Amino acid sequence: MASRYLTNEVKKLNDGRIVYKSKLYPKIPKSDEDIYIVTQDGDRLDTIAYQFYEDASLWWLVASANNVHDAPFALKSGTELRIPMNYTEIINNFNK
Repeated sequence: MASRYLTNEVKKLNDGRIVYKSKLYPKIPKSDEDIYIVTQDGDRLDTIAYQFYEDASLWWLVASANNVHDAPFALKSGTELRIPMNYTEIINNFNK
């Protein structure tokens, strides 16, 4: 499983807890390999990521590609989403 926290820096809070620092994800450029879908009732970013990448933890990649920042638990039916299919390349470039 590819973790989006793999390269995040951590910081220690005054109360001793260790937390991840925020990370800004890059704009994901469009590609001829991208797939476009229209959501149906009950679709969520994690289930869509699992369907296309076999890894639900890559939900953030679909969100970044579609400029989704404050998505509710379920996406609105009829929403068009771009699914980047060159996701391994995107992740590898991002983790450099």
